[in-house]
Amino acid sequence: MTSSALENPDLAPVAAEWRKWRVGSYAALWISMSACVPTYMLASSLIGGGMNWWEAILTIFLGNLIVLVPILLNAHAGTRYGIPFPVLCRASFGTRGANIPALLRAFVACGWFGIQSWIGGDAICRILGVFFPSFAGVAHNALGITVPQFACFMAFWSINMWVVYKGIDSIRILLNIKAPLLMMLGLAFLWWAYRRAGGFGPMLSQPSAFDPAQPKAGQFMAFFIPALTGMIGFWATLSLNIPDFSRYAASQRDQVLGQALGLPLAMAFYSFIGVAVTSATVTIFGQTIWNPLDVLIRFRSPAVLIVAMLALCIATLATNIAANVVSPANDFSHLSPRRISFRAGGFITGVIGIVMMPWKLVADPTGYIFTWLVGYSALLGPVGGIMIADYFVLRRRVLDVPALYDPDGCYRYSGGWSIAAIAAFAVAVVPSVPGFLAQVGWIDPASVPSLLAGVYGYAWFAGFAIAFVAYLILRKLAPNI
Repeated sequence: MTSSALENPDLAPVAAEWRKWRVGSYAALWISMSACVPTYMLASSLIGGGMNWWEAILTIFLGNLIVLVPILLNAHAGTRYGIPFPVLCRASFGTRGANIPALLRAFVACGWFGIQSWIGGDAICRILGVFFPSFAGVAHNALGITVPQFACFMAFWSINMWVVYKGIDSIRILLNIKAPLLMMLGLAFLWWAYRRAGGFGPMLSQPSAFDPAQPKAGQFMAFFIPALTGMIGFWATLSLNIPDFSRYAASQRDQVLGQALGLPLAMAFYSFIGVAVTSATVTIFGQTIWNPLDVLIRFRSPAVLIVAMLALCIATLATNIAANVVSPANDFSHLSPRRISFRAGGFITGVIGIVMMPWKLVADPTGYIFTWLVGYSALLGPVGGIMIADYFVLRRRVLDVPALYDPDGCYRYSGGWSIAAIAAFAVAVVPSVPGFLAQVGWIDPASVPSLLAGVYGYAWFAGFAIAFVAYLILRKLAPNI
């Protein structure tokens, strides 16, 4: 395989001596990725939409429990064969067609990379603003941000690029450091809020707007389904590229147990911290403050501010590198394995993350969930359905690994492209398009048939199911195209 144009050291199967990740590493992976500002704020849009606190947390927990299933299924091939996500895609999409799901995943990751880098840079800027009040008087430039904001954003971006340069093992070490650190700091933040407020405040006693005699009575399911889809969309990206991590597992048991212990509970726990602390801010400060940065900058102790800044930076850095760099680095490398290494792919991700202007992506909390998360879940759900149908149903978990790296092997299909997979993907995505166009305001929502408008709310579920069935039918009819 070393002479193949489809192979480089970053895409090659991981050798046995490099498979060092155990249960603790995978639990730390998910605890670390969950402990971030977006997770803290995740329940805010649900409560803002009318849910009470426990309905919001339950929705988040259930969404992550559901997405854990495709995560564990796609992780199996990574552990069994040591191959990354884009190479696994070759079995279903073809040796060249695999670039379609790889690039879809990569560009979503670039957006997330930019968002997390912006959050980390904003944390630095706002905490420094406590020490240097003149930051607050700087005017916004043509990009819609200030010079200090952009400088801090680029400083944090540079730290991310340095970790990419150091390689995959430095990421595992970073995650193992972050997981216990953020667990302790999260509990400390929770204890502080409880103690200062004498309880968790009025939000935890606030009724649901969907209860009888409340303003939105009878409308719960209409809000719950797209909200649940958004929660699944939060980690729909990792449900595809989890082989990028599971390929380093010492055994299937390690990756399954570690991920099952790490993901749903960590997401629910950190979302609860966000809800509880935010509820307490009503009592402590007289207003609802959802952003933890807005809470932290109200502290005047230099020691507290410095510790908080370092903790937020480590939290955001670890999440960003693991969730939003590893996959696109491999995906861009897949475009030209001989020319683009993992490091080069990571640097490409970083540049695109800047160009996408992430401060605009997170400007609207409603759009963040119902346009960004649900929208891209309509693309990634079908990819997951095709991959799982191919690996578990069609191939019964048996892959010809040398053929995955052979341009003329059995996964070549039609000139390197799997027409069956591409057609199944297209058929699964099309039903969600009208709903998405209406969501972003490009067409009149009234012009969208109610059935198609409803499909968009189920975007990930509908896309996954349609692609799963369509792929198996097409592959049955035409096994070699």
